[in-house]
Amino acid sequence: MTDVVMPQMGESIVEGTLTKWLKKPGDHVERDEPLFEISTDKVDTEIPSPAAGTLSEVLVEEGKTVGIATVVARIDEGGGAAPAAAQPAPAAAAPEPEPQPEPQPEVVAPPPPPVEEPAEPAGPLSPLVRRMAREYSIDLSKVKGTGAGGRITKQDMEGHIARQQAQQTPAPPPPPPPVEAAPPPPPPPIEAPPPLPAATQAKTRIEPMSTMRIRIAEHMVASRRTSAHVTTIHKVDMTKVARMRDRHKADFQSNYGMSLTYLPFVVRATVVGLRTYPLLNAAIEGNNIIHHNEINIGIAVALENGLIVPVIRQADEKNVLGLQRSIVDLATRARSRQLKPDEVQGGTFSITNFGGFGSVIATPIINQPQVAILGVGAVEKTPVVIDDAIAIRSIMYLSLSFDHRLIDGALADQFTAKVKQVLENWSEEVL
Repeated sequence: MTDVVMPQMGESIVEGTLTKWLKKPGDHVERDEPLFEISTDKVDTEIPSPAAGTLSEVLVEEGKTVGIATVVARIDEGGGAAPAAAQPAPAAAAPEPEPQPEPQPEVVAPPPPPVEEPAEPAGPLSPLVRRMAREYSIDLSKVKGTGAGGRITKQDMEGHIARQQAQQTPAPPPPPPPVEAAPPPPPPPIEAPPPLPAATQAKTRIEPMSTMRIRIAEHMVASRRTSAHVTTIHKVDMTKVARMRDRHKADFQSNYGMSLTYLPFVVRATVVGLRTYPLLNAAIEGNNIIHHNEINIGIAVALENGLIVPVIRQADEKNVLGLQRSIVDLATRARSRQLKPDEVQGGTFSITNFGGFGSVIATPIINQPQVAILGVGAVEKTPVVIDDAIAIRSIMYLSLSFDHRLIDGALADQFTAKVKQVLENWSEEVL
C-alpha cells in the first residue's frame, strides 16, 4: 500500500487545495499518470501517481485545503479492486409477537422547526479566501463567486468586505432642534459664506496580506535571521555581449520565436564561476556543509502578487540557446501557474534579474538553504575612461549576496570576478 501525499510546491508553500480527483476509488492508475489537481497561491497543476496499482482509498475530498505531506489517498500496488463495503448479515426471523393491549395515545410536542444551514459556496476555496473569511467573520454562502464554476475569488471577497463596511458606517446624527429666542437686530449685509468642503476620502485602507505574501515574508525574515548576509558589487563591461546579442537577436526571433536577452549570458558565465569556485554552489545544514555535484540554477520570476524561483536543472549542460529556452518556458508557466512540483525545488544557486525593471543595483536576500544569490542590474550605455580616453560602453552591475558563515569576502570577490571575466571576454557563439 502506497500513501499519496500533498506535495510541497516550493519552499514557501505550506498548504494546498485539492480541486479535482482525476481517478475514483477502484480505478487502475499507472505510475506518473495524473491522479489529482491542486491549487496553491503560486501553482495550479496536476499531481502524478507515485506508484502503479488501484486507487483503493480517497481521504481528502475535492475542495478541501490541507497541509503539505498530508496523506490524501492510498494506492494498492497489488492492483486488486477496492474492497467492497461489507454487507450486513440478514437478521434472524423474529418469533411472532404475542398480542399486547392497545397502548393509550401519547401526546407528543411538535418537533422544533429545522435550522437552515448556510449554503456551501460553489467551487473550491483557496487558502486566501478562507483566511479572509476567518479574519472578517464572513458567511461565504452570502458571497457571490465570479470565478470559474462560481468559485469565490479574492476580488469577490474584497467587494463583499467593502459593502459590509459601508453598511456598518453610522449615519451622521440629526441636527439639534432650533431654540426659539428673541429676534436679534438685523445684521449689516455681508457676503454669503463659501460652501463647506466636500467630505474627504478615508486616509487609510486595511487589506489582509495574501497567503503568498505571508509565506514570502516569513521566508525572507528567516533567511536574514539564518545567514550572515554580505553583498559585494562588481561593474561589468557588457559591450562584447551586447554586440553579439545585436548581431543575432533578429535570427533568434525568427528561428526560435523568442527574444534573446542578457540573462542566458549571465547564467552561462555563472556556471563557469561555480565550476571554478564550487563552494558557492554548496549549502549549510546545521554544522555540516552539503556539496552539490549538480548545478541547478534558480531564476526568480516576478508574479502579480509575489515571486517564485523555478529551477533550471543541469544548467552546466546547456548553451545560451538552451538556457534562453528554459528561462522563457519556466517564466511563462510560472505566470500561468502551470509549474510542476519538482520544477520549484532542488536549486543550488539563484539569480535574480532586477535589471529587467530598470534597477541598476540591489542587495538580494539569499534563497535558503543556499549560500549565495547573484543580482543582475540593467545594462546601460555609459561613458567610461579607457586608455585615458572617454568611450561609450554597455555597463552592468552584478550584486553577489553571500552567507559569510561559509563564504569569505575574498572567495566571493574571486567568484564574481570570474563571472565578470567571462562576460567581458565573451567568445562563445549563440547559434
